[in-house]
Amino acid sequence: MLIGKVIYEKRKFSVLFDQKEEKVYEILSPIEQILKNHEEIDLDPTGIEIEKVKIDIPITPTKIVCVGRNYSEHAKELDNEVPEEPIIFLKPPSSLIPHKGRIIYPSLSSHVDFEGELALVIRRKIKGEKAENIAQWPEEYYAWTGFLDITARDLQKKDRLWTRAKGFDTFGPLGPWIDLTTQVKNLNIQTFVNGELKQNSNTKKMIFPPERIIEYVSEVMSLEPGDIIATGTPEGVGKIKVGDTVLLKIGGLPELEVSVRK
Repeated sequence: MLIGKVIYEKRKFSVLFDQKEEKVYEILSPIEQILKNHEEIDLDPTGIEIEKVKIDIPITPTKIVCVGRNYSEHAKELDNEVPEEPIIFLKPPSSLIPHKGRIIYPSLSSHVDFEGELALVIRRKIKGEKAENIAQWPEEYYAWTGFLDITARDLQKKDRLWTRAKGFDTFGPLGPWIDLTTQVKNLNIQTFVNGELKQNSNTKKMIFPPERIIEYVSEVMSLEPGDIIATGTPEGVGKIKVGDTVLLKIGGLPELEVSVRK
């Protein structure tokens, strides 16, 4: 089941996307409520053809928590040690852009990289939860979507902290939809730049699985419904430039595509 947000006739609203019909149906309740309980969804029965709407950011999180070096081959390609526990950092919600959005290449950088990632979407308030509970009932804790962790690599190497390199406006493409299923441990993940395959891996290669990540993060901070946890990128990251198109494919989720502009 896929949910998200669209803009149609100057209105922004939450929808369910029916892939077979290629239509969206307005959800008559807050999307955060659907995350908590999707067994009963009150829908407007009038469907809208997908090509008539503009897909928006599917959720507005209070925070975006990212995991660094969660694939061993990615850690190695950047000459880093494989971590013994999750490495986490934050990106601001102001970095988010939707499917078909534009990454703005910052004048402060001359080396911007793409990083394709699976993102968890938190479904309930979580604090201090144990990994074994999350693993047993994952549908109670998270859904998922696609995420591109755009990074000014030269600034990341220059700065001791990663905030500036990761935090530019438009450096967080998200979506296009939230998948309410929780079968995320064996999904192909591929990133293309101008149609050329750059990253080709599988989420089963994560060092730390979703339940361990959520446990680790929730030991530190409360997670709210709609919060995002980006679970790390596999090997194959690389430069993008003005004029490029970046496309992310994860499992059967519709593609997330963005372009790079000045």
